Amino acid sequence: MSSDPLLFIVSSPSGAGKTTLTGRLMAHFQDLRFSVSHTTRQPRAGELDGREYHFIDRQRFRRMVAEDVFLEWAEVHGNLYGTSLAELRRAPAPRAILFDIDHQGARQIKSQRPDAVAVFILPPSLPVLERRLRGRGSDDEATVRRRFDAARHEIAHYGQFDYVIVNDQLEVATEQLVAILKAEECRRSRTARAAELLLRSAAEPADTPS
Repeated sequence: MSSDPLLFIVSSPSGAGKTTLTGRLMAHFQDLRFSVSHTTRQPRAGELDGREYHFIDRQRFRRMVAEDVFLEWAEVHGNLYGTSLAELRRAPAPRAILFDIDHQGARQIKSQRPDAVAVFILPPSLPVLERRLRGRGSDDEATVRRRFDAARHEIAHYGQFDYVIVNDQLEVATEQLVAILKAEECRRSRTARAAELLLRSAAEPADTPS
């Protein structure tokens, strides 16, 4: 197997179900590690610093950008988000590192790690997406409209992703996301080392009894 953990990126417009699906993926694979991003947005109800995000102010975020400590960073809906390089090194290599980031961050990671796998989650339709955004009940009308308008721009970037899932039925979408991760673990570039070790061992002379 490859010595580096698989970098598994999941992106979507707000309301498409990305957070629910990544939660289900982590419940299915106990050895995934979620990459905790830094953000300048305020915590929502129930969110904890260091679990969902590292919550910091814009001044500190800009200082981290200047110090070149981010693997990727972007401004989304007026807030800054970024993945620090230290985040990749904070624990022993798990099965995969899961990134919940937007298309800008996905592009930056893929430019540095072309072997990273990027999945884009689509809503079944724009009216359904709007209903989901309104159903949250945590955003005011202006925020809902801004997120809905931004969704069309985000969807236009689906072509930079390796896989696209339409989240119409949650169970089906979950099965598809799980299947993608399983399939990527079997990709030849990730299993070539194991195959080469077998070939090398087959070429070595067997021990002769004394």
